[in-house]
Amino acid sequence: MKFLVDLLPIILFFIAYQLYDIYVATAVAIAAAAAQVGWLLVRRQPVEKMQWVTLGMLVLFGGLTLGLHDPVFIKWKPTLVNWILAAALLVSGWLLERNLLQRMMGHAIAAPAVVWRRLNLAWALFFIASGLLNLYVAYRFSEATWVNFKLFGLLGLTLIFTLAQGVYLMRHATPTATPEED
Repeated sequence: MKFLVDLLPIILFFIAYQLYDIYVATAVAIAAAAAQVGWLLVRRQPVEKMQWVTLGMLVLFGGLTLGLHDPVFIKWKPTLVNWILAAALLVSGWLLERNLLQRMMGHAIAAPAVVWRRLNLAWALFFIASGLLNLYVAYRFSEATWVNFKLFGLLGLTLIFTLAQGVYLMRHATPTATPEED
């Protein structure tokens, strides 16, 4: 359920684009992301860093798209979010004892440090490649094709990559003690 809620701004962007145009879709995405964060704040629930980043990027690049009436800015948003994620993963891999992936998932899955480093690097490279692919589609194809790619292409690639990483991680994970075994 959380996965669908997290996708709400992009799904509403897609629907609004199909019904209207890129500018209405951009305004809808900004409003949806702001509503998500606002809802969490009103309910006194934590807002994840990625939600703040997405909202900030949507407000900035969506605002530029609306203010300057130029869709190029909203087309750059997925690339920049991906590259920010890649940079965070790369920096965490160099500066932290445990990289970001290990910090996020290490409590649930035990794996050797080398596996976490490989996963961290693989995700960083995936985000860099996704950002480049987004720009390629944005500049080489029609706006409608880019909108479809933004929802279905990037999401599909991410799901496939996630599954592949899950298979890799499970091959190298070490058994952890269950509560009954302690």
